[in-house]
Amino acid sequence: MTKVDIEDIKKEDAEEQAAEKTAAGQEDSGAAEEAAAGETSSQDEDPEEAGEAGKQEETSEEKTEDDGDTRYLRLMADFQNYKKRVEKEKADLCSYANEKLISEMLEVIDNFERALQQEGGGDGFKEGMEMIFKQLSDVLKKSGLAEIPALGEEFDPNFHNAVMKEETEEYESGKVSGVMQKGYTLNGKVIRPSMVKVAD
Repeated sequence: MTKVDIEDIKKEDAEEQAAEKTAAGQEDSGAAEEAAAGETSSQDEDPEEAGEAGKQEETSEEKTEDDGDTRYLRLMADFQNYKKRVEKEKADLCSYANEKLISEMLEVIDNFERALQQEGGGDGFKEGMEMIFKQLSDVLKKSGLAEIPALGEEFDPNFHNAVMKEETEEYESGKVSGVMQKGYTLNGKVIRPSMVKVAD
């Protein structure tokens, strides 16, 4: 290699390095210009738009609070309804806990009444039976048992079970003219409707 070749190579290297530096400088200046433009645009933003954005954020926060309050009130209402329902169920349970037992006792009462209607056995025996029957009736009344009024009453399908119609002048049409089996309620609930005859 001659001296001229070496110098040519050095010149080419120097030119390449200079070209690279120039390109790098242009990139840096472009990035700086973009950053400056971004800062300028952010400064040029309308203050009204910034205020509206702030208001929207506040509105969304208020909505979230309102939703939370509404949900809380609904939960409270549901809980109050649940408490009332449970209390009613407890009260019903206490009121009708003896329903099955008393329903079965009604047949005993029917037989007691039939026995008391029979003649014979002496006055002392009959009086004793009446006392026992009264004592049993009082105990059942204290438990909430009540006889359904029927004879002479207007027929009511909620309390009366009509098994037949009869023509009679003693009662008006639609009135109960005879009771074939007494009906009872327990704390206001019908546990056995009265079996009746209705005047035609």
